[in-house]
Amino acid sequence: MASLVPCPHCGARPKEEFTVKGAALARPAPDADQESWMVYVYLRDNPRGRYEEYWHHTSGCRRWLVVTRDTATHEIEAIRDVALAGQTDART
Repeated sequence: MASLVPCPHCGARPKEEFTVKGAALARPAPDADQESWMVYVYLRDNPRGRYEEYWHHTSGCRRWLVVTRDTATHEIEAIRDVALAGQTDART
């Protein structure tokens, strides 16, 4: 049985339609020091538990999403459109 991901635009869709693009981290200010940029670009934590990632709905609406999921259980807690940041999350 395939896992379904609740896209806020398309509804429940197979996880194979999405491409995971990495951690949704706060970007440093343009004038931040070199160390801040080095950490942002190259260093990543590998946490167990709640984590936010950028996902692209490649085979669907083609929107960029921030997916909050548990890295241990892979359960999706929330999904929001990157462009509509202030709006309500789609909950599973």
